Amino acid sequence: MYDPGGLKPLGEDISKGLDAGLEASSTKNGFRGRKLRNMTLRGCGTALVTPFRQDGSIDEPALRNLVRWQIDSGIDFLLPCGTTGETPTLTHDEWLRIIDITTETAAGRLPIMAGATSNNTQDAVAKTREASSRTGVDYVLSATPYYNKPTQEGIYRHFREVAEASHKPVMLYNIAGRTGTNIETPTLRRLAEVPNIVAVKEASGNIGQIAEVCGTLPEDFLVFSGDDAITLAVIGLGGVGIVSVASNAIPAEMTRMTQAALTGKWDLARMIFRKYLPLMQANFIESNPIPVKAVLSMMGRMEEVYRLPMCPMRPENRAKLEKVVTEVGLLQPHSVTVQ
Repeated sequence: MYDPGGLKPLGEDISKGLDAGLEASSTKNGFRGRKLRNMTLRGCGTALVTPFRQDGSIDEPALRNLVRWQIDSGIDFLLPCGTTGETPTLTHDEWLRIIDITTETAAGRLPIMAGATSNNTQDAVAKTREASSRTGVDYVLSATPYYNKPTQEGIYRHFREVAEASHKPVMLYNIAGRTGTNIETPTLRRLAEVPNIVAVKEASGNIGQIAEVCGTLPEDFLVFSGDDAITLAVIGLGGVGIVSVASNAIPAEMTRMTQAALTGKWDLARMIFRKYLPLMQANFIESNPIPVKAVLSMMGRMEEVYRLPMCPMRPENRAKLEKVVTEVGLLQPHSVTVQ
């Protein structure tokens, strides 16, 4: 078992105590009979970008190097094939290849969460079943169906079918700004009764809603911020971490900030937050992942190549971003070993 604060092995007595606490929490919140939540997932996880070559193909060496650097920097978990990975532009084979490269490179050193989203429930079920069966995948991330704007009942039924098809625990992704539909708290509470749904990535942008989620769902249901800039606020409300865009470029710093908050070292957490807030904000000066891929290109970690409809930044925005990147000290020379 892993220590939620640092993903280190726990002693047997502590493990038993944690399990007993989870069982009590389950009963207290009226979810008797549910499977106990997996508490090993917490901290900072990177929603990985997908590096491309100039010809538009996947840059596999750059992806492997990115994964290695993330792990060496102490990141807590990795998410390939989320929105930040430009997944809507990937073929089915490319989607699986990116997941496999990530798991092969990670080699069991940290949890891997595979993105598997579709606004067609049958397709989402098939993708979830396939992703959760891949060697080395520990969790699946599934976002709210986009464009077709289901009702709350439709959202519930969609995610229930996804969870029932998954061989691994599922994290829901609530991001109404991209999907057009919000997972309301009563719906999330119903979904928390589904044994295989263990967490939510909350990017609703509504701090009141996030507070309600943290305050009314079972204590063993894991709440992650989906927005770097409110990571500390979400942890303060009872959240357990962040699924981060910024950590593509600053994995050590985002992990240190998150772990500091989770262990009550708020002065340290706020100091790191204040330094890197301008970068967190600049990452959304244009649509994600355009700015963060530009940052990684400036750092020499990959080529700045996108797949349409994503395209290079406007020159004036790139100049603003480069100024921020310089001010936070990221433009330091380094060597990249391609293997």
